[in-house]
Amino acid sequence: MTDIKKFKDNGVVFVDERSVWIEDGVEIGKGTVIEPNVYLKGDTVIGENVTIGFCTEIVNSKIADNVVIKHSVITDSTIGEGTNVGPFAYVRPNCNVGKNVKIGDFVEIKNSNIDDGTKLAHLTYVGDADVGKNINFGCGTVVVNYDGKKKHRTIIEDNAFIGCNTNLVSPVKVGKNAYTAAGSTITEDVPENALAIARQRQCVKDDWVTKNK
Repeated sequence: MTDIKKFKDNGVVFVDERSVWIEDGVEIGKGTVIEPNVYLKGDTVIGENVTIGFCTEIVNSKIADNVVIKHSVITDSTIGEGTNVGPFAYVRPNCNVGKNVKIGDFVEIKNSNIDDGTKLAHLTYVGDADVGKNINFGCGTVVVNYDGKKKHRTIIEDNAFIGCNTNLVSPVKVGKNAYTAAGSTITEDVPENALAIARQRQCVKDDWVTKNK
């Protein structure tokens, strides 16, 4: 473990330095705040004015300035300036996250590119995907990247809107400014400016409970 004093002398703030583990080779910029129970490992570089929240682990990753990370795990990835990660997010290897992105609670991303301004707020999985700028992912979105034998990639272009509980079955492409309706399973490409609805129409059977008791 490296000497924490050198970081303190460079303007890094530790809430409880006794509970922090920092391996040799880690770099941390001035003004960064490290909360308790943080693990910084490998070739990790953290910029200035970053907040690394309680119970966070970062391995071999590059974190730009003004990032906030809460209770999360980041491995072999890059996080762009002004991005918020967590709480309880899992950034798996080979992710490149842009500026001012939201990787929210219980979000997992893997082998994906997430461009500037995109929001994955909660309960979402994005694997093997190229995601553009200013995209909103509704709660419960899943990129279905594995067919049982091979992984496939999904492309989502700028300004798309992915409705809650959407399944994107790879390989598939959602065009610029396109929408997917909540509850849809998307198996074909969605053109630019289109709305894709892929779900069964609701059927209501009156008095079904009474008749089947």
